[in-house]
Amino acid sequence: MAPPSTRRPGFSRRAQYSLFASYVVAVAGILLALLLALTARFDPGSHAAIQGAVADAALPVTRAGRAVVAGATSSIAGVAAYIDAGSKNRLLEAQVRADRTRLIQARALERENHRLRRLVRLVGTRPPPIVAAHLVASTGASSRRYATLSAGSAQGVANGQPVRTSEGLVGRVVAAGRSTARVLLITDAGNVVPVRRLTDGMPALATGRGDGALDIRPLQSGSNPFKPGDIFMTSGAGGIYPPDAPVAIGKVTTRDKIVGRPLADPTRLDFAIVEPPFVPPAPSATGLPLP
Repeated sequence: MAPPSTRRPGFSRRAQYSLFASYVVAVAGILLALLLALTARFDPGSHAAIQGAVADAALPVTRAGRAVVAGATSSIAGVAAYIDAGSKNRLLEAQVRADRTRLIQARALERENHRLRRLVRLVGTRPPPIVAAHLVASTGASSRRYATLSAGSAQGVANGQPVRTSEGLVGRVVAAGRSTARVLLITDAGNVVPVRRLTDGMPALATGRGDGALDIRPLQSGSNPFKPGDIFMTSGAGGIYPPDAPVAIGKVTTRDKIVGRPLADPTRLDFAIVEPPFVPPAPSATGLPLP
């Protein structure tokens, strides 16, 4: 068992100094308090002077403490503002994403309304259509170009009827079942459409290439008068296809023809209209068409 310590507080000089300093501070505090009490009772002027001196002596400490408190408050406010700004940024980003989604939906709705308005104008300005139906399929990897229409003989569809959309001519019906019909597209190599150039009415024949494009050849011999950007419409010659239906736009010119892109792309279409075959007016005795 270790012997008990025989050291006393006065054994260490550091402890002695600390104890002495505490006594001095205590005595000074008592004397200061007594002085303040006596001056406050018997000499108010001196009491005010002593208070001013104490306040002046404590001013640096007060300023330092106030600066520390202000700095801490500012730091806390800055952190709170940063957190609040982050929350607001997240809310703004979510709102921007939602607004972008609504804008895309609005643009899609605007395009759909535009397409439907064009389809309504098409129906209103042409003879009454037989039926409007879905284009449910089209060949894209074969030299023969067909599309399937979701309407058949039960809806009045028959062979030889032209099929078109608001964008332009699609083709003609070549086989009609009970509830579906097969449409020979204008891009098929076996389909020939009489057309005319929109600007001057120059006649031509548009033949499918089997690769999604059209060969457009002028009826007159000689140099090729067509150029890229020319728009071609149906002429109505020979019947079947009604006049003034958009067909193609010229892209590449060769020596005797221009390669055109169909304005109605079956791969992008959903609805189509089946119309009665066009019958040209019978000529009169003077050789002119009857009114």
